[in-house]
Amino acid sequence: MANKVFIATKTHPVLNSQLSSAGYICVSSNEASLLAIADELVGIITSNNLEITADLIDQLPQLQWVGRLGSGMEIIDVEYARAKGIACFSTPQGNANAVAEQALGMLLALNHNILKSHLEVKAGIWERERNRGIELEGKTAGIIGYGNNGMAFAEKLRCMGVSVLAYDKYKSGFDEPGIQSCQTIEPIWEQANILSFHVPLNAETYHYFNKSWLQKMQQPITLLNLSRGSVVETEVVLTGMLSGKIVGAALDVWEQEPLPMAPKEYKSTADALLKLPNFIGTPHIAGYTYEALYKMSYMLAEMILNGRG
Repeated sequence: MANKVFIATKTHPVLNSQLSSAGYICVSSNEASLLAIADELVGIITSNNLEITADLIDQLPQLQWVGRLGSGMEIIDVEYARAKGIACFSTPQGNANAVAEQALGMLLALNHNILKSHLEVKAGIWERERNRGIELEGKTAGIIGYGNNGMAFAEKLRCMGVSVLAYDKYKSGFDEPGIQSCQTIEPIWEQANILSFHVPLNAETYHYFNKSWLQKMQQPITLLNLSRGSVVETEVVLTGMLSGKIVGAALDVWEQEPLPMAPKEYKSTADALLKLPNFIGTPHIAGYTYEALYKMSYMLAEMILNGRG
């Protein structure tokens, strides 16, 4: 009977419970290989763990839908899937608050030297003057991409007294007090001293932040990337930090994930960044809170069972 769902990523039990109640048999990647149940498979739940390519789709004759836990559909050949009548679902709204909270936390940690001074205190160093902080209030932030994550972060910044300039190639007219919708990117190049990326990875956004972009920024900036690693060119981040054009940077996503951690291999641009006191790096955890996992799992099950994406 073709009613199996292959779950290739960690989910909250609420997803399995809802799908099972609807008659699906949920199979985890620990229990069976995907191709071993190819003729019985009607659905796949994935995140970053499994890429759904055209070749894979062609090997799954009963496949009806693919569910993406979180955002970023670049791991699914959506055009090919839909051409074959396969529905594609995602839940970018499920982890938007989690990503926004981490972005704000990273920004505050950089501006107030929280991590740097903590490590110094642990090492027996008591230094106040060199760790004098900079307040967010009164600053101008450029938000690139005004989807679920960008919007959630903009709202938190506005509450902190930050003026937000938001640019989205595919949206306009979303002005509200404290948040200005920019028709072009030039106002951000001219005014922003905080720059945060919230865009999907595609041909247009690969190395979106590059040498040319850095040169056009007229203010020293604090740079955040919690979208996809290759949206920001890592070498340019390092160059900007060493030149002082970037006064602080935080990356939750990387061009290579996971980073090579073995000492003999670990001689990369990422390694150089991690040695800088005004840099914070985390292992792609921003949208991975306990609450986000529940919200994404619940929302995805609802979308699948209601047939709406």
